[in-house]
Amino acid sequence: MKHIKIFLLAIIVLTLAKNESLSQTLNWESLRPEQRHILNVNAGFDYAFTYGIGYGYQLRSKLPIVLNIEHSQPAGDKVFDDFKTKIGGQIRVYQVNNFHFTAKVHGIFRRFENPYVRMLNFGSDMSAIVGYYKPKWFVAGEFGFDKAIVTHFKHSHLSRENFPGVKDGWYEPATGGNFHYGLQTALSFEKSDITLKVGKVVQQDFETNSTVPYYFQIGYNRKF
Repeated sequence: MKHIKIFLLAIIVLTLAKNESLSQTLNWESLRPEQRHILNVNAGFDYAFTYGIGYGYQLRSKLPIVLNIEHSQPAGDKVFDDFKTKIGGQIRVYQVNNFHFTAKVHGIFRRFENPYVRMLNFGSDMSAIVGYYKPKWFVAGEFGFDKAIVTHFKHSHLSRENFPGVKDGWYEPATGGNFHYGLQTALSFEKSDITLKVGKVVQQDFETNSTVPYYFQIGYNRKF
């Protein structure tokens, strides 16, 4: 029975971590120093149809840095049943002509619920982006790792009927991470961007295949 519980715990946490970290997409060549505020709305497919909003703030710094907070959730009847909130930022660490090298770091808070358990998770996402940027457009590749670090489990009555010994509380599982990689691009205007992301997700063991291992997102930025 103990091994069954551990197996179910690993499966649940892997399901939670599948909600990838599709963060705000920026065109560094079109973002002017005086444009401090960046509003974003987006929609796409990330193991489910999702929609989200975000806000970024460009710091006055030698290297371009944008701090941001984002919220997303799957489309469904229950609002805030499942969701993901991220806070962090991205920095353009290096530039050679029109080639830009960017690093992203975010902390993540996620909620996931099914008939057996409600989970609250704290995790992290780190990504590297390399691309060719022009004032009116850009194309870049992104590679990152999304990790579910610690998760709180609250089991339902149905779960306790099937597994009487199950316990609520915080768990730090060794599973629950995904690598994600893909392409991003945009059409940029004076005060706005229309962005697009496509890519694939690979679980950290490089063996377990996801049911739908692809993601897609279209977004709109308003800069002022």
